[in-house]
Amino acid sequence: MKAKRVDVITMGCSKNLVDSELLMKQLDANGFECVHDSDDPQGEIVVVNTCGFIADAKMQSIETILQLAEEKKEGRIRRLYVMGCLSQRNKAELEKEIPEVDKYYGKFDYKQLLYDLGKAEIASCSGQRIITTPPHYAYIKISEGCDRHCAYCAIPLITGQHQSRPQDEILNEVRQLVGQGVREFQVIAQELTYYGVDLNGQRQIAQLISRMADIPGVEWIRLHYAYPAQFPYELLDVMRGKDNVCKYIDIALQHVADHVLTDMRRNFSKQQTIDLINTFRERVPGIHLRTTLMVGYPGETDEDFNELLDFVKWARFERMGAFAYSEEEDTYSAIHFNDNVPEEVKEQRLDRLMNIQQRISEEIEAEKIGQTLKVVVDRREGDFYVARSEFSSPEVDPEVLIPVEEGRLEVGHFYQALVYDATEFDVYASVLKKESHTA
Repeated sequence: MKAKRVDVITMGCSKNLVDSELLMKQLDANGFECVHDSDDPQGEIVVVNTCGFIADAKMQSIETILQLAEEKKEGRIRRLYVMGCLSQRNKAELEKEIPEVDKYYGKFDYKQLLYDLGKAEIASCSGQRIITTPPHYAYIKISEGCDRHCAYCAIPLITGQHQSRPQDEILNEVRQLVGQGVREFQVIAQELTYYGVDLNGQRQIAQLISRMADIPGVEWIRLHYAYPAQFPYELLDVMRGKDNVCKYIDIALQHVADHVLTDMRRNFSKQQTIDLINTFRERVPGIHLRTTLMVGYPGETDEDFNELLDFVKWARFERMGAFAYSEEEDTYSAIHFNDNVPEEVKEQRLDRLMNIQQRISEEIEAEKIGQTLKVVVDRREGDFYVARSEFSSPEVDPEVLIPVEEGRLEVGHFYQALVYDATEFDVYASVLKKESHTA
Protein backbone atom coordinates (compact mmCIF):
# COMPACT_ATOMS: atom_id res chain seq x y z
CA MET A 1 0.00 0.00 0.00
CA LYS A 2 1.40 3.40 -0.97
CA ALA A 3 2.25 5.63 1.99
CA LYS A 4 0.25 8.81 2.41
CA ARG A 5 2.30 11.93 1.70
CA VAL A 6 2.64 14.64 4.34
CA ASP A 7 4.05 17.99 3.23
CA VAL A 8 5.49 19.92 6.19
CA ILE A 9 6.08 23.64 5.69
CA THR A 10 8.19 25.45 8.30
CA MET A 11 7.92 29.21 8.81
CA GLY A 12 10.13 31.36 11.01
CA CYS A 13 13.15 30.39 13.04
CA SER A 14 15.35 27.33 13.35
CA LYS A 15 13.69 26.44 16.67
CA ASN A 16 10.52 25.81 14.68
CA LEU A 17 12.53 23.74 12.23
CA VAL A 18 13.59 21.38 15.03
CA ASP A 19 9.92 20.89 15.98
CA SER A 20 9.07 20.08 12.37
CA GLU A 21 11.90 17.55 12.21
CA LEU A 22 10.70 15.85 15.41
CA LEU A 23 7.17 15.58 14.02
CA MET A 24 8.43 14.29 10.67
CA LYS A 25 10.35 11.48 12.39
CA GLN A 26 7.19 10.34 14.14
CA LEU A 27 5.16 10.55 10.94
CA ASP A 28 7.82 8.61 9.07
CA ALA A 29 7.91 5.92 11.76
CA ASN A 30 4.14 5.65 11.41
CA GLY A 31 4.42 4.92 7.71
CA PHE A 32 3.87 8.33 6.14
CA GLU A 33 6.00 9.74 3.32
CA CYS A 34 7.31 13.10 4.58
CA VAL A 35 8.31 16.03 2.36
CA HIS A 36 9.69 19.29 3.78
CA ASP A 37 9.13 22.76 2.27
CA SER A 38 7.99 21.41 -1.06
CA ASP A 39 7.74 23.92 -3.90
CA ASP A 40 4.36 22.41 -4.72
CA PRO A 41 2.55 21.06 -1.62
CA GLN A 42 -0.09 18.64 -2.77
CA GLY A 43 -1.83 15.36 -2.13
CA GLU A 44 -3.04 13.94 1.14
CA ILE A 45 -1.90 16.14 4.06
CA VAL A 46 -0.15 19.50 4.52
CA VAL A 47 1.11 20.75 7.90
CA VAL A 48 2.14 24.39 8.35
CA ASN A 49 4.43 25.19 11.27
CA THR A 50 3.84 28.91 11.83
CA CYS A 51 5.80 31.85 13.23
CA GLY A 52 4.22 34.46 15.49
CA PHE A 53 7.17 36.67 16.43
CA ILE A 54 6.62 39.97 14.59
CA ALA A 55 4.01 41.38 12.24
CA ASP A 56 5.81 40.49 9.00
CA ALA A 57 6.37 36.88 10.11
CA LYS A 58 2.76 36.51 11.21
CA MET A 59 1.50 37.91 7.92
CA GLN A 60 3.69 35.50 5.95
CA SER A 61 2.29 32.58 7.96
CA ILE A 62 -1.29 33.75 7.45
CA GLU A 63 -0.79 34.23 3.71
CA THR A 64 0.62 30.71 3.45
CA ILE A 65 -2.36 29.24 5.32
CA LEU A 66 -4.81 31.17 3.13
CA GLN A 67 -3.12 29.97 -0.05
CA LEU A 68 -3.22 26.36 1.10
CA ALA A 69 -6.83 26.72 2.24
CA GLU A 70 -7.68 27.79 -1.31
CA GLU A 71 -5.82 24.79 -2.71
CA LYS A 72 -7.81 22.57 -0.37
CA LYS A 73 -11.04 24.04 -1.74
CA GLU A 74 -9.78 23.23 -5.24
CA GLY A 75 -9.09 19.63 -4.22
CA ARG A 76 -5.30 19.75 -4.63
CA ILE A 77 -4.82 18.77 -0.98
CA ARG A 78 -7.20 16.82 1.20
CA ARG A 79 -6.34 17.87 4.74
CA LEU A 80 -4.67 20.95 6.16
CA TYR A 81 -3.24 21.30 9.67
CA VAL A 82 -1.57 24.27 11.35
CA MET A 83 0.83 24.23 14.33
CA GLY A 84 3.46 26.48 15.90
CA CYS A 85 3.74 29.87 17.53
CA LEU A 86 1.02 31.72 15.63
CA SER A 87 -1.62 29.10 16.35
CA GLN A 88 -0.40 28.81 19.94
CA ARG A 89 -1.25 32.46 20.46
CA ASN A 90 -4.12 33.11 18.05
CA LYS A 91 -5.87 29.76 17.79
CA ALA A 92 -9.41 30.97 18.43
CA GLU A 93 -9.09 33.83 15.96
CA LEU A 94 -7.59 31.60 13.29
CA GLU A 95 -10.31 28.98 13.72
CA LYS A 96 -12.90 31.68 13.12
CA GLU A 97 -11.18 33.41 10.22
CA ILE A 98 -9.80 30.37 8.34
CA PRO A 99 -12.18 27.47 9.09
CA GLU A 100 -10.90 25.48 6.08
CA VAL A 101 -8.03 24.27 8.27
CA ASP A 102 -8.91 20.83 9.64
CA LYS A 103 -7.32 21.49 13.02
CA TYR A 104 -5.03 23.97 14.74
CA TYR A 105 -2.34 22.93 17.21
CA GLY A 106 -0.14 25.05 19.43
CA LYS A 107 3.61 24.95 19.85
CA PHE A 108 3.64 22.12 22.37
CA ASP A 109 0.67 19.87 21.55
CA TYR A 110 1.49 19.28 17.87
CA LYS A 111 2.15 15.56 18.42
CA GLN A 112 -1.58 15.23 19.03
CA LEU A 113 -1.73 15.30 15.23
CA LEU A 114 -0.47 11.71 15.25
CA TYR A 115 -3.48 10.56 17.26
CA ASP A 116 -5.85 12.59 15.10
CA LEU A 117 -4.44 10.70 12.10
CA GLY A 118 -5.18 7.41 13.84
CA LYS A 119 -1.56 6.84 14.83
CA ALA A 120 0.43 7.09 18.06
CA GLU A 121 3.75 8.51 19.20
CA ILE A 122 6.44 5.84 18.91
CA ALA A 123 8.52 5.87 22.07
CA SER A 124 11.61 4.37 20.46
CA CYS A 125 11.79 7.42 18.17
CA SER A 126 11.35 9.99 20.93
CA GLY A 127 13.81 12.86 20.49
CA GLN A 128 14.87 11.65 17.04
CA ARG A 129 14.48 13.84 13.97
CA ILE A 130 14.49 13.71 10.21
CA ILE A 131 17.20 16.24 9.41
CA THR A 132 15.97 18.65 6.73
CA THR A 133 19.17 20.68 6.51
CA PRO A 134 22.13 19.50 4.41
CA PRO A 135 23.26 16.30 6.17
CA HIS A 136 26.55 17.74 7.47
CA TYR A 137 24.92 20.25 9.84
CA ALA A 138 21.99 20.34 12.23
CA TYR A 139 20.36 22.59 14.80
CA ILE A 140 20.43 21.59 18.47
CA LYS A 141 17.73 23.18 20.62
CA ILE A 142 18.98 23.20 24.22
CA SER A 143 16.01 24.91 25.88
CA GLU A 144 12.55 26.25 25.30
CA GLY A 145 10.87 29.41 26.52
CA CYS A 146 12.31 32.56 28.09
CA ASP A 147 12.33 34.14 31.55
CA ARG A 148 13.24 37.57 30.22
CA HIS A 149 10.47 40.13 30.01
CA CYS A 150 11.57 42.50 27.26
CA ALA A 151 8.77 45.00 26.77
CA TYR A 152 8.28 44.44 23.04
CA CYS A 153 8.60 40.65 22.89
CA ALA A 154 5.72 38.18 22.71
CA ILE A 155 7.92 35.06 22.88
CA PRO A 156 7.43 34.47 26.64
CA LEU A 157 3.68 34.81 26.11
CA ILE A 158 3.88 32.07 23.47
CA THR A 159 6.50 29.68 24.84
CA GLY A 160 6.26 30.22 28.60
CA GLN A 161 9.10 30.06 31.08
CA HIS A 162 12.62 28.94 30.30
CA GLN A 163 13.02 25.15 30.38
CA SER A 164 16.48 23.65 29.88
CA ARG A 165 16.96 20.18 28.49
CA PRO A 166 19.22 17.93 30.63
CA GLN A 167 22.84 18.00 29.51
CA ASP A 168 23.09 14.24 29.00
CA GLU A 169 20.00 14.25 26.79
CA ILE A 170 21.51 16.96 24.59
CA LEU A 171 24.90 15.24 24.41
CA ASN A 172 23.31 11.93 23.50
CA GLU A 173 21.47 13.66 20.67
CA VAL A 174 24.76 15.12 19.42
CA ARG A 175 26.42 11.68 19.50
CA GLN A 176 23.48 10.19 17.61
CA LEU A 177 23.69 12.90 14.94
CA VAL A 178 27.45 12.47 14.62
CA GLY A 179 26.72 8.82 13.90
CA GLN A 180 24.46 9.97 11.04
CA GLY A 181 27.22 12.11 9.52
CA VAL A 182 26.50 15.50 11.09
CA ARG A 183 29.70 17.43 11.80
CA GLU A 184 28.52 21.00 12.40
CA PHE A 185 26.09 21.94 15.19
CA GLN A 186 24.13 25.18 15.46
CA VAL A 187 23.26 25.47 19.15
CA ILE A 188 20.00 27.38 19.50
CA ALA A 189 17.73 28.66 22.26
CA GLN A 190 15.66 31.73 22.88
CA GLU A 191 18.26 32.62 25.53
CA LEU A 192 21.14 30.15 25.54
CA THR A 193 23.23 31.95 28.18
CA TYR A 194 20.49 31.25 30.75
CA TYR A 195 20.81 27.53 30.10
CA GLY A 196 20.79 25.42 33.28
CA VAL A 197 19.52 28.02 35.76
CA ASP A 198 16.17 26.25 36.03
CA LEU A 199 17.93 22.91 36.58
CA ASN A 200 20.21 23.73 39.51
CA GLY A 201 20.38 27.51 39.78
CA GLN A 202 23.66 27.70 37.85
CA ARG A 203 24.42 28.83 34.31
CA GLN A 204 25.68 25.65 32.66
CA ILE A 205 26.19 26.78 29.07
CA ALA A 206 30.01 26.82 29.26
CA GLN A 207 30.11 23.31 30.70
CA LEU A 208 27.62 22.04 28.11
CA ILE A 209 29.54 23.47 25.16
CA SER A 210 32.85 22.20 26.54
CA ARG A 211 31.45 18.68 26.88
CA MET A 212 29.89 18.88 23.42
CA ALA A 213 33.22 19.97 21.92
CA ASP A 214 34.89 16.88 23.38
CA ILE A 215 32.62 14.49 21.48
CA PRO A 216 34.62 12.81 18.67
CA GLY A 217 33.39 13.86 15.24
CA VAL A 218 32.10 17.29 16.28
CA GLU A 219 33.89 19.61 13.86
CA TRP A 220 32.14 22.93 14.55
CA ILE A 221 29.81 24.32 17.23
CA ARG A 222 28.17 27.71 16.67
CA LEU A 223 26.18 29.65 19.27
CA HIS A 224 22.88 31.42 18.65
CA TYR A 225 20.78 33.85 20.66
CA ALA A 226 22.61 35.02 23.74
CA TYR A 227 21.39 37.76 26.05
CA PRO A 228 23.80 40.51 27.17
CA ALA A 229 22.83 40.91 30.83
CA GLN A 230 24.79 38.68 33.23
CA PHE A 231 26.66 37.10 30.35
CA PRO A 232 28.66 34.04 31.51
CA TYR A 233 32.20 35.02 30.57
CA GLU A 234 33.48 31.50 31.16
CA LEU A 235 31.81 30.68 27.83
CA LEU A 236 34.42 32.87 26.14
CA ASP A 237 37.17 30.77 27.75
CA VAL A 238 35.65 27.67 26.15
CA MET A 239 35.40 29.43 22.79
CA ARG A 240 39.04 30.50 22.96
CA GLY A 241 40.28 27.14 24.21
CA LYS A 242 38.36 24.72 21.98
CA ASP A 243 39.27 24.78 18.29
CA ASN A 244 35.90 23.35 17.26
CA VAL A 245 33.85 26.03 19.05
CA CYS A 246 33.46 28.67 16.38
CA LYS A 247 34.62 32.19 17.21
CA TYR A 248 31.10 33.44 16.58
CA ILE A 249 28.17 34.39 18.75
CA ASP A 250 24.70 35.70 17.96
CA ILE A 251 23.67 38.19 20.65
CA ALA A 252 20.71 40.53 20.12
CA LEU A 253 21.44 44.00 21.56
CA GLN A 254 18.36 45.81 20.15
CA HIS A 255 19.49 49.38 20.93
CA VAL A 256 22.08 51.47 22.74
CA ALA A 257 20.36 54.68 23.93
CA ASP A 258 19.90 54.30 27.68
CA HIS A 259 16.33 55.54 27.93
CA VAL A 260 15.27 53.29 25.02
CA LEU A 261 16.93 50.29 26.69
CA THR A 262 15.12 51.17 29.92
CA ASP A 263 11.77 51.42 28.16
CA MET A 264 12.52 48.10 26.45
CA ARG A 265 13.13 46.56 29.92
CA ARG A 266 16.47 45.18 28.76
CA ASN A 267 18.20 45.60 32.15
CA PHE A 268 21.39 46.64 30.41
CA SER A 269 22.98 50.02 29.74
CA LYS A 270 24.97 51.60 26.93
CA GLN A 271 28.19 51.48 28.90
CA GLN A 272 27.63 47.84 29.83
CA THR A 273 27.06 47.10 26.13
CA ILE A 274 30.33 48.77 25.17
CA ASP A 275 32.18 46.93 27.95
CA LEU A 276 30.69 43.62 26.83
CA ILE A 277 31.79 44.09 23.22
CA ASN A 278 35.28 45.09 24.31
CA THR A 279 35.48 41.98 26.51
CA PHE A 280 34.38 39.73 23.65
CA ARG A 281 37.07 41.09 21.36
CA GLU A 282 39.81 41.07 24.01
CA ARG A 283 39.18 37.54 25.26
CA VAL A 284 38.45 35.92 21.89
CA PRO A 285 40.61 37.59 19.22
CA GLY A 286 39.02 37.34 15.80
CA ILE A 287 35.50 36.69 17.14
CA HIS A 288 32.67 37.54 14.76
CA LEU A 289 29.67 39.11 16.46
CA ARG A 290 26.18 38.88 15.01
CA THR A 291 23.54 41.15 16.50
CA THR A 292 20.02 42.37 15.84
CA LEU A 293 18.93 45.96 16.34
CA MET A 294 15.51 47.60 16.42
CA VAL A 295 14.50 51.00 15.10
CA GLY A 296 11.32 52.96 15.69
CA TYR A 297 10.65 51.82 19.25
CA PRO A 298 8.02 54.03 20.94
CA GLY A 299 9.66 57.27 22.01
CA GLU A 300 12.80 56.80 19.89
CA THR A 301 13.93 60.33 18.96
CA ASP A 302 16.22 61.47 16.18
CA GLU A 303 18.92 61.86 18.81
CA ASP A 304 18.40 58.27 19.99
CA PHE A 305 18.63 56.99 16.44
CA ASN A 306 21.78 58.99 15.71
CA GLU A 307 23.27 57.54 18.87
CA LEU A 308 22.50 54.08 17.52
CA LEU A 309 24.16 54.94 14.20
CA ASP A 310 27.30 56.15 15.97
CA PHE A 311 27.35 52.98 18.04
CA VAL A 312 27.18 50.74 14.96
CA LYS A 313 30.02 52.71 13.36
CA TRP A 314 32.08 52.16 16.52
CA ALA A 315 31.20 48.50 17.10
CA ARG A 316 31.70 47.41 13.48
CA PHE A 317 29.66 44.26 13.86
CA GLU A 318 30.79 41.52 11.51
CA ARG A 319 27.17 40.43 11.10
CA MET A 320 24.08 42.52 11.79
CA GLY A 321 20.38 42.45 11.11
CA ALA A 322 17.74 45.03 11.97
CA PHE A 323 13.99 45.42 11.96
CA ALA A 324 11.39 48.08 12.60
CA TYR A 325 9.33 47.91 15.78
CA SER A 326 5.87 46.43 15.42
CA GLU A 327 3.38 46.46 18.27
CA GLU A 328 2.55 42.98 19.53
CA GLU A 329 -0.68 42.58 21.47
CA ASP A 330 -0.53 42.00 25.22
CA THR A 331 3.16 42.90 25.45
CA TYR A 332 4.29 45.52 27.96
CA SER A 333 5.02 47.96 25.13
CA ALA A 334 1.57 47.56 23.62
CA ILE A 335 -0.08 48.15 26.98
CA HIS A 336 2.06 51.03 28.28
CA PHE A 337 3.37 52.89 25.20
CA ASN A 338 1.93 54.49 22.10
CA ASP A 339 3.42 53.29 18.81
CA ASN A 340 4.25 56.92 18.00
CA VAL A 341 7.06 56.68 15.45
CA PRO A 342 5.51 56.97 11.97
CA GLU A 343 5.97 53.95 9.71
CA GLU A 344 7.76 56.00 7.05
CA VAL A 345 10.24 57.22 9.68
CA LYS A 346 10.84 53.65 10.82
CA GLU A 347 11.58 52.56 7.26
CA GLN A 348 13.88 55.53 6.63
CA ARG A 349 15.82 54.76 9.81
CA LEU A 350 16.03 51.09 8.93
CA ASP A 351 17.41 51.89 5.48
CA ARG A 352 20.02 54.29 6.89
CA LEU A 353 21.13 51.79 9.50
CA MET A 354 21.48 48.93 7.04
CA ASN A 355 23.30 51.11 4.51
CA ILE A 356 25.95 51.86 7.12
CA GLN A 357 26.18 48.19 8.03
CA GLN A 358 26.53 47.24 4.37
CA ARG A 359 29.62 49.44 4.06
CA ILE A 360 31.04 47.99 7.29
CA SER A 361 30.40 44.45 6.08
CA GLU A 362 32.10 45.19 2.77
CA GLU A 363 35.20 46.47 4.58
CA ILE A 364 35.30 43.52 6.99
CA GLU A 365 34.96 40.95 4.23
CA ALA A 366 37.67 42.75 2.20
CA GLU A 367 40.02 42.34 5.16
CA LYS A 368 39.82 38.58 4.60
CA ILE A 369 41.57 38.83 1.24
CA GLY A 370 44.84 36.94 1.53
CA GLN A 371 43.66 34.92 4.54
CA THR A 372 43.35 31.15 4.58
CA LEU A 373 40.04 29.97 6.02
CA LYS A 374 38.77 26.55 6.94
CA VAL A 375 35.47 26.12 5.09
CA VAL A 376 32.74 23.54 4.66
CA VAL A 377 30.97 23.11 1.32
CA ASP A 378 27.19 23.42 1.58
CA ARG A 379 26.17 23.02 -2.07
CA ARG A 380 26.99 23.62 -5.70
CA GLU A 381 25.25 26.57 -7.33
CA GLY A 382 25.92 27.42 -10.97
CA ASP A 383 29.62 27.99 -11.53
CA PHE A 384 30.50 27.96 -7.82
CA TYR A 385 30.68 25.71 -4.82
CA VAL A 386 29.05 27.59 -1.95
CA ALA A 387 30.89 27.17 1.33
CA ARG A 388 31.09 28.79 4.77
CA SER A 389 33.80 29.53 7.29
CA GLU A 390 33.40 29.27 11.07
CA PHE A 391 32.36 32.93 10.96
CA SER A 392 29.12 32.31 9.06
CA SER A 393 25.89 30.66 10.05
CA PRO A 394 23.81 28.96 7.33
CA GLU A 395 21.45 31.07 5.23
CA VAL A 396 21.98 34.40 7.03
CA ASP A 397 25.70 35.22 6.76
CA PRO A 398 28.24 35.86 3.96
CA GLU A 399 29.37 32.76 2.09
CA VAL A 400 32.59 31.58 0.50
CA LEU A 401 32.36 31.06 -3.27
CA ILE A 402 34.83 28.64 -4.87
CA PRO A 403 34.87 28.35 -8.69
CA VAL A 404 33.79 24.95 -9.97
CA GLU A 405 36.60 25.07 -12.53
CA GLU A 406 39.11 24.48 -9.70
CA GLY A 407 38.05 20.85 -9.56
CA ARG A 408 35.51 18.67 -7.87
CA LEU A 409 34.69 19.34 -4.23
CA GLU A 410 32.45 17.25 -1.99
CA VAL A 411 29.45 18.74 -0.23
CA GLY A 412 29.90 18.38 3.50
CA HIS A 413 33.69 18.21 3.31
CA PHE A 414 36.03 20.68 4.98
CA TYR A 415 38.79 22.44 3.02
CA GLN A 416 41.45 25.08 3.48
CA ALA A 417 40.69 27.98 1.15
CA LEU A 418 42.63 31.13 0.26
CA VAL A 419 40.47 34.26 -0.12
CA TYR A 420 41.32 36.32 -3.21
CA ASP A 421 38.31 38.68 -3.56
CA ALA A 422 35.34 39.94 -1.56
CA THR A 423 32.02 41.80 -1.68
CA GLU A 424 29.82 42.94 1.20
CA PHE A 425 27.94 39.65 0.97
CA ASP A 426 30.49 37.00 -0.04
CA VAL A 427 34.17 36.22 -0.43
CA TYR A 428 35.81 34.33 -3.30
CA ALA A 429 38.42 31.70 -2.56
CA SER A 430 40.63 28.96 -4.00
CA VAL A 431 41.01 25.60 -2.29
CA LEU A 432 44.48 24.78 -0.97
CA LYS A 433 43.98 21.38 0.62
CA LYS A 434 41.31 19.11 2.04
CA GLU A 435 40.91 18.68 5.79
CA SER A 436 41.23 15.22 7.26
CA HIS A 437 37.77 15.40 8.83
CA THR A 438 34.78 15.27 6.54
CA ALA A 439 31.07 15.03 6.91
